[in-house]
Amino acid sequence: MYHQIGEPNPKGTPYRGLTVHPSSFARQMRWMRRLGYRGLSMRDVMPYVRGERQGKVFGITFDDGYRNVHRNAMPILSELGFTATNYFVARQFDGGNVWDLQKGIPFSALMTVNEMREWAQAGNEVGSHTLDHVHLPEMTPEEARRQIVESKDELEQALGAPVTAFCYPYGDHGPEHQAMVREAGYDNATLTQRGLAAASDDPYGLPRVTVARSTNIIRFLQKCLTRYEDTRRRR
Repeated sequence: MYHQIGEPNPKGTPYRGLTVHPSSFARQMRWMRRLGYRGLSMRDVMPYVRGERQGKVFGITFDDGYRNVHRNAMPILSELGFTATNYFVARQFDGGNVWDLQKGIPFSALMTVNEMREWAQAGNEVGSHTLDHVHLPEMTPEEARRQIVESKDELEQALGAPVTAFCYPYGDHGPEHQAMVREAGYDNATLTQRGLAAASDDPYGLPRVTVARSTNIIRFLQKCLTRYEDTRRRR
């Protein structure tokens, strides 16, 4: 799980750790390739998660659709033949992380519709992060369902292709939201909960491995290639 790939904000900035430097991202991806692993989008990795296929693969996801991911991560993914999923906020194309402003997190630009299409044309996946990056548990059931359903519809119209991956904003959700995502026609949904995804997991509640600015290469490999994350998983 990544968010931004760019120059981190100044020290003391809230959530500075969610921006990974481009050189760190490139190092992480190249090490995985060197070790024989292939990075895949949720669409491409799910057969492995379900146990339908076997291989040395790992899923790559980005939350929010930041423009710096298009600029700094997409070339590395293309160079290595990897694919990834980016979860877009359907009504913030060419906008920014407005949901973060009250927390003191600096503005960061999000992809335009054309950049989103370029992301997909490079073999990557477009996923949904709701219409407005909302806390689903704070919404009425009707509004939560609208955020889940209409974001899929709007992204599919903009992309001209199916959108089957969903990510709960902030990782916040209840079992009713997992049911809404399934009923809306998505294939899978991810959390912010730590852990390695397995066939025994609900496909609408998959854990992820957080990669932060401070994650050095040894800890990155430990997180991805050992049971380190599962020992810290909330059961």
